[in-house]
Amino acid sequence: MNTSLPNALDWSFPLLRPHAGIPLGNGVQGLMVWGEGRILRITVGRAGFWDHRGGNPFLNQTTFPEVKSLLQAHDEAALRRVFGQESSSEDRGRPHQIGGGRLEITLPEGWTLTRGVLNLHRGEIQVEAARDGRNVHVIITQSVFQESARVDLPETLSESEMELWPSWHWVGKSLASFGCQPPWEWSEDRELGFEQALPEDDPLALLVCRDAGGATVGTCVGADAVDRARAMARLAPSTWKTENETWWTNYWREVPRVCLPDPDLQEMVEYGLYMQACATPPHGIACTLQGPFLEEIQIPPWSCDYHFNINIEMIYTPALATNRASHLQPLWALLRDWLPQLRKSGEHFFGASGALMLPHAVDDRCGVVGTFWTGSIDHACTAWVALLCWDTVRYTADAELLRDLAFPLLKGAFEGYWAMCETKEDGSLCLPVTVSPEFKGARMDAWGVNASFQLAAAHAVAKALPQAADKLGQSADDRWRALSEKLPPYTAEARPLSVESPEKLHEQIILWEGQALEASHRHHSHLAGIVPFRTLDPMAGDDVLDHSIQAWMYRGAGAWSGWCVPWAASIHAHCGNADAAVHWLHHWKSVFNNEGRGSLHDGAYPGVTTLAGRNGYLGKGNEIMQLDGRFGALTAVLDLLVQEYEGELRILPRLPRGWQNLSFSGVRAPGAFLLDAEVLQGELVSLRVECLNGGALRLLLPSGERIVRETSVGERLEILGTSASS
Repeated sequence: MNTSLPNALDWSFPLLRPHAGIPLGNGVQGLMVWGEGRILRITVGRAGFWDHRGGNPFLNQTTFPEVKSLLQAHDEAALRRVFGQESSSEDRGRPHQIGGGRLEITLPEGWTLTRGVLNLHRGEIQVEAARDGRNVHVIITQSVFQESARVDLPETLSESEMELWPSWHWVGKSLASFGCQPPWEWSEDRELGFEQALPEDDPLALLVCRDAGGATVGTCVGADAVDRARAMARLAPSTWKTENETWWTNYWREVPRVCLPDPDLQEMVEYGLYMQACATPPHGIACTLQGPFLEEIQIPPWSCDYHFNINIEMIYTPALATNRASHLQPLWALLRDWLPQLRKSGEHFFGASGALMLPHAVDDRCGVVGTFWTGSIDHACTAWVALLCWDTVRYTADAELLRDLAFPLLKGAFEGYWAMCETKEDGSLCLPVTVSPEFKGARMDAWGVNASFQLAAAHAVAKALPQAADKLGQSADDRWRALSEKLPPYTAEARPLSVESPEKLHEQIILWEGQALEASHRHHSHLAGIVPFRTLDPMAGDDVLDHSIQAWMYRGAGAWSGWCVPWAASIHAHCGNADAAVHWLHHWKSVFNNEGRGSLHDGAYPGVTTLAGRNGYLGKGNEIMQLDGRFGALTAVLDLLVQEYEGELRILPRLPRGWQNLSFSGVRAPGAFLLDAEVLQGELVSLRVECLNGGALRLLLPSGERIVRETSVGERLEILGTSASS
């Protein structure tokens, strides 16, 4: 089969907004290249530029027993008080990241921007400008490891004018209302720059140094920001050219090579892998909702913080299957720093020794962002990040990560759930006060007994703990088994699947006791036992799961957001609905990508989702870019190729219609196995496994055949012979 893959993507000018532009990032400094006519604009963001003021210290003001008592007593006033909701967020402020600035390059008269080309494998942008039938190129590159980027202008454009605008130009009124002062700006013969100070946090400096061949951009946050940014702006690209080439070459050598018959999904893989390199490299800052791609035209939505009720996990999950678990290192470093605070908060909130507590939205110091009480007590946030860490161990066999972080996180998540549990008269356990993410917002009835989301998370933790303890040579805690045996796996009720047949009742998973999914909703949390927690096997022929999927589909996608569509695709992939998974991925590309491939929270146009922007169509100040959808789509495509349940690797569990010829190599799976496969004429003709750590290998092939083998470290197995070269 033809395995030649494009290593470049095209953009057509005009590009009218930052997030419609061409991205380039190194996990710290993020560029978005856009513009129109003869004005080339480069938005420069810098991850980690935080105004930390305004955090919500609710964990010092209340406990889980008190919250439970207030909810059961319907005491809204007291609940609002302990969560700091007396004043609006606009009055009290909240921690938030701030954008950097914009470099504007005005080309000489007569030149017009026409096209941009992103070389995915080199991390290089070429912007084409045309005049009188002649084309020239502006080349934009960035150091992989330094806060330095380069704009190379051809000689014909050497007289271009340059201006540097701080984000204050657009958001100064908002910043001033929070007590910030205007930036210090300067413009000299060969240097443009500004420093944006903050009342209590380190400043950001952004400098542009111009020379005969173009300009170099430098950024820095911290002490001596101006001097350090100036050093970056004076850094010769020749000093980082070789290390850039080496890094990008190694990156593309290590990630999987996937060849699909679907061009849209093929691009989701290639562009998703590129964005993974830009947003979550091992040497970067732990990625937030937007990573380093912070726009200057508005305060980034939702503070550009760390959302742990799905978004951060979705951003980082594909690093495992794409053989780049090292990309999770900045996140694990952050969690290690937070552990004392998580333990202090958990032990206070739950009143249980060893409990950990991670609210759903925090800044880089683990300060709580906002007053959203349901998110703040969503204990699955702690469990989910613990399970992601445990998955990292399963994919890599990293004993140090298991000992120092995964096991403590799992135990801390368990202690919180155990403290929440109550014993019923029949001896079973229940979680009396639980939430399902964002369902009913922060209303007083946005909670119930035994939320299926929390049950799935608790069971996943209880299932992981004995396995983790065994690897560490530690004994199991009897409470882990007690929770697994006595806490229900989900909450289900017999309900009609449709209004056409209300008399026909079918047992199905609901959100919590007495609360079914009433309408379309962006969180598929009641189905989290399928994905991501894998406590339920939808391929086992369980009628309850089948009915649950039917009821979920009946409610439709009218209120879905960008990140939840790839999640839906993953759920369908795990249910064997491969064609549905492909359908929803196409839907995501159409509805939740802008014209520049920016992955959106709200829809790009009206008529498909009720989340379609304030003015219906995208416009200035009307766009919410998040990285979670982009990486969720990458995960969903990989889920079509390889899945795992209870240690069994399921290879191509279902082939979508029309997928007659495809191949993949280097897809990583739990157990530290690398998988290569090829399909010809709809049949799996080749399957090879590289066993990086050895141990038990369990495979389920598309034919239904199960293979079990013990493997040794470094062993390479050819499970099926190949009849054609891949």
